[in-house]
Amino acid sequence: MRRALVRRRYLVAALSVLGMLLTFALVISTSASVLAGVIVFAPWVMLIGVDIGALPGVGGGLIGGGLWLAAAQMDSVLPNASQGTLRIAVLCLLGFGSGVVGNQLRASERARALTVARQRALLDATIDGICLTDAEGNILIVNEPLVRMATDLGMPAEGTVLERLLSITDKLADPERYRERMLTIADSPGDATTDEFELQGTGRVFRGYTSPVSDRQGRSVGRIWTLREVTADKELERMRDAFVATVSHELRTPLTSISGFLEMLHDEEHGIGDSGRLYLDVIRRSAERLHQLVEDLLLVAQIEAQRVDLKREPVDLCAVVERSVDAIQSWAREKRVQVALEACDVATIPGDERRLGQVVDNLLSNAVKFSREGGSVHVDLSCDNGVARVVVADTGIGIAADEQGHVFSRFYRASTATELAVPGTGLGLAITRALVDQHGGAIDLESREGEGTTVTVTLPAA
Repeated sequence: MRRALVRRRYLVAALSVLGMLLTFALVISTSASVLAGVIVFAPWVMLIGVDIGALPGVGGGLIGGGLWLAAAQMDSVLPNASQGTLRIAVLCLLGFGSGVVGNQLRASERARALTVARQRALLDATIDGICLTDAEGNILIVNEPLVRMATDLGMPAEGTVLERLLSITDKLADPERYRERMLTIADSPGDATTDEFELQGTGRVFRGYTSPVSDRQGRSVGRIWTLREVTADKELERMRDAFVATVSHELRTPLTSISGFLEMLHDEEHGIGDSGRLYLDVIRRSAERLHQLVEDLLLVAQIEAQRVDLKREPVDLCAVVERSVDAIQSWAREKRVQVALEACDVATIPGDERRLGQVVDNLLSNAVKFSREGGSVHVDLSCDNGVARVVVADTGIGIAADEQGHVFSRFYRASTATELAVPGTGLGLAITRALVDQHGGAIDLESREGEGTTVTVTLPAA
């Protein structure tokens, strides 16, 4: 590109010099050196300066001035020295100024080209297919990953984005839903959307995102589209769900036998020595822990499959919280953690009493589990403007700031819990959040490492 630019500039210089000579010939043939003046050479001087540079522009001014003086001498109207010098100086100044402007334009063009090249490299380096369209859906910018995806999917090379997307409808596992979603996007140009679709027979899954783009004045100028293949993520998710279901089933069967034999041994416990009773207590606690783990795994699977049915009935939230606090007290005393409840008269709320009890149990269990000896857990229950609020605050080990956004993910455990070998599966908060969401509520967590954690659950009151 640089060589082509240099060749073009030399060509323009040659044409400009030729233009000067033709102008000189025209002035001579018409004896118009006085009438036309030195100004007839100014366009050629400016062109040389703009396209080549400041010094060539000055040289062009000198050439133009020399040709004008030669023409004037042939017409026997040679100006005096001051007039000639002034006019040639003006031509040189014009050439110099044009050269400065030309240099700035070329520098700006190079900077713009470099910026465009970097932006293109950045877009092409992403794993997502990205394109920008105008308001009518015509593609303005597209990166290489999207071109490859479109080719793999068999999309046509012409047409608007929606036309290309609709062309592959018959290749999808759920064509009717896909067509409906595409038409909804076309009818709602101001909305952002996220969708997933699967190809028939191949199992390949793609996730698409689209959002309107506005200028600084808020006017719509087009739409951005992104496409990512998430086949591996979906396959991993299926494998994880299958693993959870299998493990839950395989653990549940032997646990049923263990629990049955423990009940049988309970009736003969008086005939067992102190060591035997101690062993039975260990087995019983371990069985209960495994049983709770299986129930959590099954509940996670139900939540993921959206098969958790809630019983919608009036629930006395105050009674639910009080039962959970009473149930945790014995464990809290063993850990020397004080649990205090501050409750007010809360109106009944619509929901599933058992699931709401599970929410509070999980929060209290975490609070006591992560509290140090001599720590405290404060539970506050209030109702205001039709919103019931349960706040569980502890003085425990806390959670690092950069990890707080992950604590509601399945199987995630904070580094502080791992370092201190605090037992757990990382399912409690994930289940809690899902149950709160299904009740139409919200959950929020605030924590400071080494100082404690506060979890707030808000639920719509009746």
